[in-house]
Amino acid sequence: MQVLIVGDSELVPGYAKAGDAGADLRASEAGRIGPGERLLVPTGVKIALPDGFVGLVHPRSGLAVKHGITVLNTPGTIDSGYRGELKVVLLNTSNDEFVFERGERIAQLVIQKYEKAEFVEVSSLPETERGEGGFGSSGRN
Repeated sequence: MQVLIVGDSELVPGYAKAGDAGADLRASEAGRIGPGERLLVPTGVKIALPDGFVGLVHPRSGLAVKHGITVLNTPGTIDSGYRGELKVVLLNTSNDEFVFERGERIAQLVIQKYEKAEFVEVSSLPETERGEGGFGSSGRN
């Protein structure tokens, strides 16, 4: 599958290792995020996804465990019709300021095929073993 990209070649998303599902998204400018703050970080990249595919923006596990940095609206959704610059909402959950440089890997982009649902209004739903049991209903901790 081809994904059309406009951007600085240094910032084009790429896979770090064979078998990776997420391609690294990089910051197009340096910045800093204070403790408990969030920041919209531009990537300098625009993409064109084929119809029937979605881009999902996920946090990087290394940033999360080492610095407490996560993606606020995880996963961020990039629809196939969107043509604007990809931007990532980073959140600093730590007590320390986080400083990043231009070109630093800040998130991962996963491209996924999806199915469109047809929503049908009904008066009741089919019964299941679980029923309406929600959070914690399985009894496991």
